[in-house]
Amino acid sequence: MQALLVLAHPLRDSLCAHLAGVTATALQQRGASVDVLDLYAEGFDPLLSASERTNHYGTPAPTPDIIAQQARLAAADVLVLVFPTWWFAVPAILKGWFDRVWAPGFAYDHGTPITPRLTRLKSCLVVTTLGSPWWIDRLVMRRPVRTMLKSALLGACAPQARFQMLSLHGAEAVDADQLARFETRLANAIARL
Repeated sequence: MQALLVLAHPLRDSLCAHLAGVTATALQQRGASVDVLDLYAEGFDPLLSASERTNHYGTPAPTPDIIAQQARLAAADVLVLVFPTWWFAVPAILKGWFDRVWAPGFAYDHGTPITPRLTRLKSCLVVTTLGSPWWIDRLVMRRPVRTMLKSALLGACAPQARFQMLSLHGAEAVDADQLARFETRLANAIARL
């Protein structure tokens, strides 16, 4: 198993960084080769350039930094995303990674319907933290991050990939017992990959 673990949090001592470490260890214990992509630590530029947008419906010519990112994604059969949910969305750096790396001609081809190209990807595990309680995310906001990732992103680019999402609600006040229970859920999710 080749896993790409993408971390999108600016603080190295954050709860998300901790969960990324727990995830990487659990994947390695399963025998997976894990490529950790810390978007902030690697200085990923999330800004879609004018040239990239201009060529969106043409033949995109990715820059060397994007080609390197695409190679890492193309090598993975498991994708793990670890990030905080801010304002019921993914962090800007992660959205920029989707915009720039999951480009037409690489992740999908334009058309009706869109043709998926990330056919190697077999599983996607999302691990996110939220400050809000579960009922706001599920009942009021109707899980917008899950919908975007599962239906739009993977639905267009890797519909064959199995999708799992673990959300740690009330993360700003999580205690040791809650964290331990979440880490058990995380270990069980990794065991099912």
